[in-house]
Amino acid sequence: MNPTLFSPFLLLATTLAYAPVGALAQAAYPGKPVKIVVPYPPGGAVDQVTRRIAQKLTEQTGQSFFVENKAGATGTIGASQVARAPGDGYTLLANDTTYSILPQVFKKLPWDYANDLVAVAGFNFAPTAVVVASNSPFKTLGELIAYSQAHQGKLNYGTGGAGTMPHFATESLKTASGLSATHVPYKGAGEATMALLGGSIDFQIASTPGVMGQVRGGKVRLLAVSGDQRLKALPDVPTFAQAGAPGYKVVNFTGLWAPKGTPDAVLQVLRKNIAQAMASADIQSFADDLGAVPSVLSGQAFADKLKSDARLWESVAGKLGMDKQ
Repeated sequence: MNPTLFSPFLLLATTLAYAPVGALAQAAYPGKPVKIVVPYPPGGAVDQVTRRIAQKLTEQTGQSFFVENKAGATGTIGASQVARAPGDGYTLLANDTTYSILPQVFKKLPWDYANDLVAVAGFNFAPTAVVVASNSPFKTLGELIAYSQAHQGKLNYGTGGAGTMPHFATESLKTASGLSATHVPYKGAGEATMALLGGSIDFQIASTPGVMGQVRGGKVRLLAVSGDQRLKALPDVPTFAQAGAPGYKVVNFTGLWAPKGTPDAVLQVLRKNIAQAMASADIQSFADDLGAVPSVLSGQAFADKLKSDARLWESVAGKLGMDKQ
């Protein structure tokens, strides 16, 4: 995990960088409720984190920020809806690392990927984890990998769909560790977790916010988490490097996008309020509880992060030999 990315000084600098927004712009926006489209079903990590940040933005601005779930087609239905919305700041898209994967999954997207959506900010950076049911025979990542190699074709893993972040992240782990497993796609991350609990799949890779409820309820066990150090909320769970897969470094995040044409003054208000929200004690506690890091990347820094991720996923897709839809 890049220490600069998660530095509290970056969070402070981000907050200060977007502080000098004109009083008129601040007063004018938001002047009515703001819809945040989550392009996945309720229950997954993106949905959970977005609802919490929406609540905080509502408290800070005095206007309602509300979530609308618009699931389907690996998140492209919801993203397309936002891309067609007016560029006024009142319709936003929430997504995660999956957004950087989309060009590797689809031959043609129903919006101009390079131009129709503007990166607002990324926040709540969350390690990915290998998750098994609490009654699983696998107690360590090494045991899981060894079994998969000795019993080719026996293990399977679930995700919220082909081309999603957990799908590509698991394939990346297979390359980094020698793990062997068959992909089983579901309609959403929450459904994949339910399949894990029901015994239909052997494991899943999920971002920590999506599974912490099941961890605390004793329903699942984490075998490893990405990042350079163990999480405060999960001190007994080793990092991938400690568990024997040092080459695996995928970290997920939640982020917001706005339609093209959204005024810079509106984007600055959004970025300022996101930085303020993530710096608040209650959101930092929320992030800690989810096993995430309440950091922020705004504007060009966020856009650069997306480009870097896109290069990683292009490499994974090449190894998969995926036929684009």
